[in-house]
Amino acid sequence: MSNMLGTLREALGRGDQKTLLFLLAIGNTIAFATWQVLLNNFVVEEASFTGKEIGLLQSLREVPGFLAFTAILVMIYLRQQTFALLSLATLGIGTAITAFFPQALWLYFATVLMSIGFHYLETLQNSLSLQWLSKEEAPVVMGQLLSVKSLCNFAILSALYLYLALFSANYILIYGLAGGAAVAIAVYCRLRIPYFPDAVIQRKTLFLRKRYWLYYSLTFLAGARRQIFVVFAGFLLVEKFDFPIEDVVMLTLVNAVLTFYLAPKIGRLIARIGERRALTLEYIGLIFVFVSYAFVDTLAIAILLYLLDHLFFAMAIAIKTYFQKIADPADIAATSSISFTINHIAAVVLPALLGIVWVTNSSAVFLIGAGIAALSLTLSQLIPDSPQPELETKLSATR
Repeated sequence: MSNMLGTLREALGRGDQKTLLFLLAIGNTIAFATWQVLLNNFVVEEASFTGKEIGLLQSLREVPGFLAFTAILVMIYLRQQTFALLSLATLGIGTAITAFFPQALWLYFATVLMSIGFHYLETLQNSLSLQWLSKEEAPVVMGQLLSVKSLCNFAILSALYLYLALFSANYILIYGLAGGAAVAIAVYCRLRIPYFPDAVIQRKTLFLRKRYWLYYSLTFLAGARRQIFVVFAGFLLVEKFDFPIEDVVMLTLVNAVLTFYLAPKIGRLIARIGERRALTLEYIGLIFVFVSYAFVDTLAIAILLYLLDHLFFAMAIAIKTYFQKIADPADIAATSSISFTINHIAAVVLPALLGIVWVTNSSAVFLIGAGIAALSLTLSQLIPDSPQPELETKLSATR
């Protein structure tokens, strides 16, 4: 832990590109993690949501992700760095107003506003990371960024847990403070962090390249898998096992500790064993987790599966570093925005559709997730040992 804190202090003290990446990650985490961890309890307790309403809300939340390709059009007029700070401020405002009115239409509106900021910010963080970090350091630094986000998660949610242990939940106060903090970080970065010019001029047009097809495919399936976890894994704990909000927060704290400790190690593991082997480990684990979700009937096992499922997210770094190795450097910004749209094609549709399936048979939702993981496992085997331009897949060598 002392090593990670030292890395964070060093990064924040430099005032360079990594400083901005760390601050964007912290602001993102404060707003979005607070929004997410309280959401299921808030909508059930205050707005009387069922699976149908939560599915619709989550589908609406993913619409801005589906439209992330428009980020490249905005970049024609705004620098990426400025655009990232505006996105962080928008995320903060959307989070701050979430609990003003516990009504479906207001929650849908606040969610979309929050999501516009979140998804543009995620797109730009990914783009800037792949441009500013070397291929050698990218997996390690991305692991450190995940670890710092988890450390921030732990600090914020520890305070939240103590607050909830002493007082009843004041959702307006909590969401307002979290959103306001994100806006404050955006303002600080605008005033104190210098502008960094692009090392490589980015293409400001929309395009799909045939040679990136495997990256597009893995990104699409990752979006589908992520939605099943984000929408239904936590909802399972609340609806099926009556998981109280204090325990939801505590579970998130445990997740944060595990990710803080393991994410840098996962980054180093990816750098050492390569993207194909790392993704193979992830997808085999996900098949086990999703099949187990489908039939779990005890709370302890459901919690264990939730923790394992969350840890596998760190392995997704391998998809990003795989793209970095095969990409034309001038393609990174445009492809980052397009890839977020690809990631969210299934995400826009699946939550609403699977929300309907959930009402009839919740197990089927997780078995669908296992099928998605199995398909991802099959495709990941096409990643070469040393991916690079002109050797994007194992099939490239046979052309």
